[in-house]
Amino acid sequence: MIATRPVRLMAAAAREVCGAAVLTAVASVLTGCSVSAPHRGHASPPGRAPSGALTPAALTPGGRPVWMLTRAALAQVAKEPAVLAGLQRSRVLEILHPGQKPLAVAGALPVVTFSAVSDLDQAVSGGQLPDGTRALLYDPETWALTPRTEQLNPAGAARRAQDIAHAHGLSLIVAPALNLSTASPAPGGGPRWRQFLRLRLAGAIAKVTDVLELQAQSLERSTSTYAEFVREAAAQARAANPRVAILAGLSTNPPGAEVTSQQLAAAMHATRGIVDGYWLNIPGRGPRCPTCNSPRPDVGRAALRAVL
Repeated sequence: MIATRPVRLMAAAAREVCGAAVLTAVASVLTGCSVSAPHRGHASPPGRAPSGALTPAALTPGGRPVWMLTRAALAQVAKEPAVLAGLQRSRVLEILHPGQKPLAVAGALPVVTFSAVSDLDQAVSGGQLPDGTRALLYDPETWALTPRTEQLNPAGAARRAQDIAHAHGLSLIVAPALNLSTASPAPGGGPRWRQFLRLRLAGAIAKVTDVLELQAQSLERSTSTYAEFVREAAAQARAANPRVAILAGLSTNPPGAEVTSQQLAAAMHATRGIVDGYWLNIPGRGPRCPTCNSPRPDVGRAALRAVL
């Protein structure tokens, strides 16, 4: 994030939608329909995943990888009919900021993102999640949006976030940034991704989340480096929690030299048997990515065409 593990497969099952409710995963088969928005359901016992948890089986119908995209990115890539058709055959997670409404494109399941546990707690307890919210995304990074105490102990913060999510019948996704390795550096130096591995952050966080997203996008220009990091981090995570689902990050316009759709496709082909899916970023320049290049939805669409 030194063994690999194939993506777990499950047979494609019927998908039904009742009103505005979303599908619920029961065991390893997706059936039926929710009777209420998940965040209004019954609380789960502490430490126990909700009945509709985002397991690898629930996320990869028919063996196809899950795709996680922000609301803006989903709108941009879904403009192309071929890409939209491919997404409709897969599971899609739509990332929303608090207050945003889902697009309801490609059957996407709403996921609301936070960079601090206090903000996550306030939104959940205050009923500020949109109807149909399926999961919370906790995105700790070494930046002003994540409290310093959480940067120093991201696994402890993720545990608190998981308790909140599960108590409200929601799954938790944690996306620790590689720069967390600078908050408490590992001995030996080296690039951030190697320090991240030496600190064993993937394993520590995998114990306290349903889905672990590996922010590997800064490595995507080198397919071999990207694959090495994802492979080792995924091995750490699954050794700590065999039930965790794992996603890997990609970006169409990260800081630095431009990337191509071929590079993104190569990174996906190199890790397809290791992870359960991908977070495809098409970021705009702003507080969350002040040094990003201009958005390139065309690169994202071309990469998706190559792999869907």
